[in-house]
Amino acid sequence: MTPAAALGELERLRAAFGAGVGGRKRALLEQLAGTTLSTAPEVARLHEAACFLRAYPDDRRVLAAAARVLAGFERRPDLARHRRALADSGIAGTEIHYRFYAPTARWLANRWPDHLALDWPEVDRGDRLEALLTLMVHPAETPGLDEIDLGLRGWIRRLKGPQETDAAFVVRRFAELPFEDQARDLLYDELDLPMRLAPGADTPARTREPVRTRAPWFPRRSLGGRPDLARESRRRPRAVRAVTPREGARWIDLARAAMVARARDLDLFAYGSPDDVRIVEWDEGLQFVVIGAIPERRLLLEGVYAWLTVRNGVPIGYVLVSALFQSSEIAYNVFETFRGGDAARVYARALATTRALFGADTFTIFPYQLGDDNDEALDSGAWWFYAKLGFLPRDAATRRLAAAERRRVARNPRHRSSRATLKRLARSNLFFDQARRRRDVMGEIPLPNVGLAVTDSLAARFGAARAEAARVCAAEAGELLGASPAGWSPGERMAWERWAPLMLVLPGVARWTPAEKRALVEVVRAKGSRRESDFIARFDRHARLRRAIQALALRYR
Repeated sequence: MTPAAALGELERLRAAFGAGVGGRKRALLEQLAGTTLSTAPEVARLHEAACFLRAYPDDRRVLAAAARVLAGFERRPDLARHRRALADSGIAGTEIHYRFYAPTARWLANRWPDHLALDWPEVDRGDRLEALLTLMVHPAETPGLDEIDLGLRGWIRRLKGPQETDAAFVVRRFAELPFEDQARDLLYDELDLPMRLAPGADTPARTREPVRTRAPWFPRRSLGGRPDLARESRRRPRAVRAVTPREGARWIDLARAAMVARARDLDLFAYGSPDDVRIVEWDEGLQFVVIGAIPERRLLLEGVYAWLTVRNGVPIGYVLVSALFQSSEIAYNVFETFRGGDAARVYARALATTRALFGADTFTIFPYQLGDDNDEALDSGAWWFYAKLGFLPRDAATRRLAAAERRRVARNPRHRSSRATLKRLARSNLFFDQARRRRDVMGEIPLPNVGLAVTDSLAARFGAARAEAARVCAAEAGELLGASPAGWSPGERMAWERWAPLMLVLPGVARWTPAEKRALVEVVRAKGSRRESDFIARFDRHARLRRAIQALALRYR
């Protein structure tokens, strides 16, 4: 059998399971391991098939065969021949080009300083970086910088150390600028600097992703099928395990590397807190690595977590979860290699995990995830994926359009919604209710309006004097609620300062009972505590606070 034919058969069989199938996959993997493929797409296809079978192996022999293919992948002669064409594939031995956010750029510069470089052909904001060079040098260097024109690239070459790459110099100097962390990172991100990560023995690569797993899961039947979401989303995970900060840091590194290897970046992984990492164990080799943000990067209201989805030790996707009002917004992503498998079953586990961790009984999907200004979601048919699982629109116009599309399908099963129709469907949220339908849920309460209420109050009282406003409001809130943050942790004090102007404009807060005021203080402290999920739980238990936030949001409709 020719290599091309063997590759095609392996791809056709990869998601099939049953008697004799595993042996055939193993034979094809062994043939292709020692075969030179002709084109770059063929090399990439073999890599994807082996990655899939490492996450979904028929048995230990298929798992071992897939691991052997990947273990020697960067030494394949066909990879060497097509290395340039396979850039940004995440395959070991190939380059990655991306405009990384500040924390990820720092992480790469600290871990692999010799491999990170500025991608000069793509540098299109050099004028902005050149204007900031005066911030990056010692004052004694400014006479030369002011008068001698070496150009941006020439000056960076002159400024950096002899054993330092241009990217490592820029990233490290930005990290030392005497600004607040958020301002410094915002300034760096505005530059949008393109980077090039050269391959190394342990640089991020999808080829090397798996973590050890003691008892791999072997599928016994073909993947796919649509779960009963109402039933499956009520299941309980086998275990929820909090990890030590040291282990949490290792999981965050794995999540960061998984994104880098796919030329992506995700704030919640980049700003992940090693103190707020939990492993949620399910059956069938499925884990969610639940990562919370450091207190400085948390939102004012919603509690937000990012999860790395792991199957048999292999990262297969990620989930973003925002929770408040016993409800949750879920953004779900399956990495391309693993799409078309058991995405719906994993999604049901994601909802069940959200219910178990945050007490949510209503779930919503925001328009972007459905295809509003998101071509990837439109191409994947995201709206119908969720609709077929039981998510429903609450917007009347969207309900009518969806009903019309279902009637067209009933008349013609081959009918597919046009791209224009999918864009119209994606303009409003979808909802899935496990309990009675409520209006006090994410996606219905206009939470951004809470910020408008605070803005109007601060503008009227302080104008541009926002630093004074922070001090005054923190003191006034302490007096109103009988709280003194002096002995609190830095994260708790920061949360108090951020929440103080909001607490002062909560409708009727001065008339709350002493117990309700004390509970509000504990809600705010929890926002800056080790685990943001503690804030979610305390907020949701505070009925009067929930009503006040909702009233404030609806006031501006």
